[in-house]
Amino acid sequence: VACKVALQMNCKLGGEPWAVKIPLNNVMIVGFDTYHDSLQKGQSVGALVASINSTHTKYFSDVEFHPTGGAHEMSEKISLMFNRAMKAYHKVNNALPSKIIMYRDGVGDGQIPVVSDTEIKALKAVIASYNEEITLTFVIVSKRINTRFFTAKAPETNPHSGTVVDDVVTLPERYDFFLVSQSVRQGTVNPTSYNVIYDTVLLKPDHVQKLTYKLTHLYYNWSGTVRVPAPVQYAHKLAYLVGTAVHKRPSERLSDLLYFL
Repeated sequence: VACKVALQMNCKLGGEPWAVKIPLNNVMIVGFDTYHDSLQKGQSVGALVASINSTHTKYFSDVEFHPTGGAHEMSEKISLMFNRAMKAYHKVNNALPSKIIMYRDGVGDGQIPVVSDTEIKALKAVIASYNEEITLTFVIVSKRINTRFFTAKAPETNPHSGTVVDDVVTLPERYDFFLVSQSVRQGTVNPTSYNVIYDTVLLKPDHVQKLTYKLTHLYYNWSGTVRVPAPVQYAHKLAYLVGTAVHKRPSERLSDLLYFL
């Protein structure tokens, strides 16, 4: 317990306990999630967390409030936060990222067209204001799925951590895959679904899958892997904290620290 408390204190003060080798240069990886505000009815919290260094161990975080269900209002808020993230990346690196990979949580299948028409459009507008040659990949992350996988040989067991399924059970009209990123001692392991709905970075599917799996190792509240890439988990943690306890935008001076762990 003492070790975990010390680790958490280290992170909150700006430490980087561990890293995973990610052989991509000039990339900013972004996670976004929302949470309903428990105090203000009809308001939701949107949290954006973006990596700002080459090892993806330092993060910029931001929060904005928007009306629950207001797609256009939310896209405006996302563009505000994304713009601040771009400035934070530039401040640290003295250059803009050439590639941006965004993982978006909290989107149902029926909301995908709305996200394409509003959020991706807003992100592209921000990118165009800096440099139109910056490329973007937008991935929807779904945890609440009923799909389960087992090994083929008897006795059936859970697949190993890092197992990717991108054929047969995926939809032919989609660029999607399932990833089992955790190991469990009891019960059935839950895979996570990833659906790439916009892609101009044009990484190979294998590379997108490996990057996604590597990012599940970078959540500093847990020494193993988590179900989603670390920026998404951080965004969820931040949105939950602000929606349940803080109920207002945190100070900008905290934006480069993992104070919400």
